[in-house]
Amino acid sequence: MSEEHYYLELCENPVQFENASSVNNVFFDEANKQVFAVRSGGATGVVVKGPEDKSSVAFRMDDKGEVKCIKFSIGNKILAVQRTPKSVDFINFIPDYPHLEFSQECKMKNASILGFCWTNWNEIVFITDQGIEFYQVLPDKRSLKLLKSQSINVNWYMYCPETAVILLSTTFQGNVLQPFAFKSGTMSKMSKFEIELPVVPKPAKLNLSERDIAVANIYGQLYVMYLKHHSRTTDSPCAEVILYQLPREGSCKKTNVLKLNTTGKFALNVVDNLVVVHHQSTQTSIIFDIKLREPDCALNVHQPVLPPRSIHPYRIPLTGPSAVPSQPPVPCELYSSSWSVFQPDIIISASEGYQWYLQVKLPPTVNLLQDKGKLIDFLLRRRDCKMVILSVCSQSKTALCNRGETVFVAEGSTLMKQVLNGEDKGSLPVVATVFDKLNQVFKEYLEAEQTYTVAMESGPSRGSAARERPVRTQAVIDQSDMYTHVLSSFTEKKDVSHKFIIAVLMEYIRSLNQVQITVQHYLYELVIKTLVHHSLFYMLHQFLQYHVLSDSKPLACLLLSLEGTYPAAHQLSLDMLKRLSTANDEIVEVLLSKQQVLGALRFIRSVGGNDNISARKFLDAALQTADQMLFYTIFRFFEQRNLRLRGSPSFNPGEHCEEHVVYFKQVFGEQALMKQATV
Repeated sequence: MSEEHYYLELCENPVQFENASSVNNVFFDEANKQVFAVRSGGATGVVVKGPEDKSSVAFRMDDKGEVKCIKFSIGNKILAVQRTPKSVDFINFIPDYPHLEFSQECKMKNASILGFCWTNWNEIVFITDQGIEFYQVLPDKRSLKLLKSQSINVNWYMYCPETAVILLSTTFQGNVLQPFAFKSGTMSKMSKFEIELPVVPKPAKLNLSERDIAVANIYGQLYVMYLKHHSRTTDSPCAEVILYQLPREGSCKKTNVLKLNTTGKFALNVVDNLVVVHHQSTQTSIIFDIKLREPDCALNVHQPVLPPRSIHPYRIPLTGPSAVPSQPPVPCELYSSSWSVFQPDIIISASEGYQWYLQVKLPPTVNLLQDKGKLIDFLLRRRDCKMVILSVCSQSKTALCNRGETVFVAEGSTLMKQVLNGEDKGSLPVVATVFDKLNQVFKEYLEAEQTYTVAMESGPSRGSAARERPVRTQAVIDQSDMYTHVLSSFTEKKDVSHKFIIAVLMEYIRSLNQVQITVQHYLYELVIKTLVHHSLFYMLHQFLQYHVLSDSKPLACLLLSLEGTYPAAHQLSLDMLKRLSTANDEIVEVLLSKQQVLGALRFIRSVGGNDNISARKFLDAALQTADQMLFYTIFRFFEQRNLRLRGSPSFNPGEHCEEHVVYFKQVFGEQALMKQATV
């Protein structure tokens, strides 16, 4: 299949480790995203591989029995190893500290440790079948201090390292979940909640497995995702993923239902705030965006955003002594039963020794999601969306004209490209919708930036938290982006009606004005150049007359440059400069360049600036006209000004008018010079 078919892929550079075997056990630490390969209980080596090379480490430790769990604290400072149900061993990896083991047993009698989680570099939580114990590790004393504990019957647990929240499964059926939050040496009990089971077993038995629960951050909110399987006794013939929002304060709420439209074995990931559901039997995945929802609905029911697709095929290069350089890579078995899925976006194949990050490919989504308004909403929430959106905004005409059978025009050409390719009246509302959505995001960013600037200038107020500068995400597409990547090239298209091109340009300007964003002059220039190129002078005149194009000095200068093509542009430019009332110098320059020296002088007198203007500039302009009487009139005007201001008609040396005085004497005689008045 073509590249455009796949919208999910495994990262190019996975973490590689020694695959699981009879002598090598593999563990994954969800907090540090590290894979531990433990050979012979650690006696023949422990190799730790992380997402970055600097987080990788190798060492040996004594074989004191089978390792059940092994994790580093944050920053690889302290290693914790569980070998028995009763205790956890610790080894310092802090420089200059003794590299000796010390141990801590759980406090509760007859309890078995189910596992442990690091919540800080020196804080750890033991989860037992009878509750949780929160400890501070004292590496210098090689001991632990109990900070807090809570007795509660526990079936299994789940940890979300991004929020430092541990979820405990309680009760016989396991469907009452009790969350605890950890921060800076404190443990907080959050509101417990109940997962609604499709069938209540009789007699009561454990009916909710950790395989059907995932905890993840989606759009900055903590969610518990419950994979609800098909039950013959319920009306729902297919599986669903039910989302429960878990706030720090207050009760947990059931907020979203994701319809899977099939049954079987599933696994969950979260990538770029999208819930990805993998289906093993069909070897496909689907994605959900919980922000794409129906308004005014308490419980949002979602269908997949895109049709089911497989993850992009992945090939594993052959390595080792038997590998031949020319030998092609071996295809990786996707959706393998040996795959383990971890939150938010990690897939591990212990049998092959690979840890991948799952990624979303945005370009293929452009052709798979036909509703362009919905497509823009979807893309605006993605991390690397800018170039895809811009290309959607300008995709060539053929993409939309083939009855919806869109094709990629070139590599990297992907969203605003699709929208600007139809000339029919029905496509303009689509263009307007897209522009409005983009400019709304742009406006929100500008307002946040302005609020931040005002707050910084006014200084911190009492009791208020320090403001963070708003982050400019790729969803912020400004006028420069649109001009450079979309509109300038769009106006040059030969296969699109010039009327449609102008309508699109004006639609973008309308959208900017609607959200009160000042339109940059280069967009107006693009409109004017397009109108002139197609000889639409009457439309240009109307746009200027009715102020559809806002006045600016650059625009007035552009109009001046068009005088050869459109003679009326000269007067339109002057009118615009006069309206600006801050462009007096420019108007004078324009008039002088046209040898309208008297007109320039009359204008400057009308605005009261004749006492400050340069005499030399006007005399030079009069000299260039070769009109002696005009020169005489201008020269006499400045003599009278000198007399009025200084009591003498002579020019000061600083005015550099000596050559003009010489010329005046040569043509009119020295006696024509104005004499200083005598008392």
